[in-house]
Amino acid sequence: MTIDQALFKRISDRIDSYKEDCIRLQFGLSAIPALSPENGGDGELPKARFLAERLRELGFSDIFEINAPDDRVSSGLRPNLIARVPGKHADRTVWIMTHLDIVPPGEASLWHSDPYQGYVKDGLIYGRGTEDNQQDMVASIFAAKAFLDLGLTPESGIGLAFVSDEETASRFGISHVLADSKNPFRKSDIIVVPDSGNEEGTMIEVAEKSINWLRFRTLGKQCHGSRPNEGINAFRAASYLAVALDELHQVFPAADPFFDPPGSTFQPTKKEANVPNVNTIPGEDVFYLDSRILPQYKLAEVMAAIRSRVEAVEKRFGVAVEITPVQQVEAPAATAHDAPVVLALAEAAREVYKVEATPQGVGAGTVAAYFRKEDYPVAVWSRVLQKAHQPDECCSLANLIGNAKVFAHLFLQTGR
Repeated sequence: MTIDQALFKRISDRIDSYKEDCIRLQFGLSAIPALSPENGGDGELPKARFLAERLRELGFSDIFEINAPDDRVSSGLRPNLIARVPGKHADRTVWIMTHLDIVPPGEASLWHSDPYQGYVKDGLIYGRGTEDNQQDMVASIFAAKAFLDLGLTPESGIGLAFVSDEETASRFGISHVLADSKNPFRKSDIIVVPDSGNEEGTMIEVAEKSINWLRFRTLGKQCHGSRPNEGINAFRAASYLAVALDELHQVFPAADPFFDPPGSTFQPTKKEANVPNVNTIPGEDVFYLDSRILPQYKLAEVMAAIRSRVEAVEKRFGVAVEITPVQQVEAPAATAHDAPVVLALAEAAREVYKVEATPQGVGAGTVAAYFRKEDYPVAVWSRVLQKAHQPDECCSLANLIGNAKVFAHLFLQTGR
């Protein structure tokens, strides 16, 4: 894979000139909460409409949507926005795919400012969504804009995809797009999902663990707090269940250093409110489990181990426990270490950041899994501060600009 170095210098200089534009776009995106119904929001449509308008203002003309119906949101749909720039070769597109949705801010007192009011301090752009996933959303846009502004035709087509529903289950996002008759992705394309990475930019993610998110609803019998013998404490039973599920770490103990972290994880996370007062024993309790499981274990065997622990708690406490899957994704086969997308990313990271990026596995899940499931060669890469989902989420302006140059390098590469 080769590029014209003088041309890349022109493009890089142009990207450097966009810093203030990048900040303004970040502020505009962060000001529009794009929360899924599962996270208490009304979806991503206002953010998608804002972004489509900005893309047109920035010079993009080939823009279309592949929207998914969802009657839980007021608009009735979840948007998936596509923007394209034609290249010299029509048989391949270099895609950068980012997501529109964000997670809720969490505890407001932990933020130093309004999460939806962006600001810049010491070279960092603050606000919910600024890193996850707007850093690389904005970077991809301005990488492509440099070609438009300079009147350059990239080697391959440029494709920018902005999808919904990444933070929950992707049913209304990339899963819907890949199943749609207008699916624009081809297995000859270069597909990059910049939704995971490290601070050095040295990780090219080619493999993920399986995801198993579960909701546990424990049903007992409500009664007065002073007369527990007249009821069945659902919270107490659920607490024992949460502890019993921690045993899964011993049941599935394998470690694989290719992944970070190397082992499978089983973590209780979200807890729904039960009774509103102290002196009532709850007859219902709900909590969630977030599991990330090494590919060598099948979800069926994990679920069997979970059910055996559920049955033991049911028998001991006289409760009933309902298990509802929230998201279950069996780990697909890894992207080949020598796939064109991996080699292209390694070359671009070497050129821009002077680092050696290598294939690795991650403990998190990304939408790349849905591509891999359908045999699309895809890689996940980003240089990030790893501030996603945290209070005072922020991204580095230097990383945003640098990553834009990495994407521009991909658009220039001539290897076929």
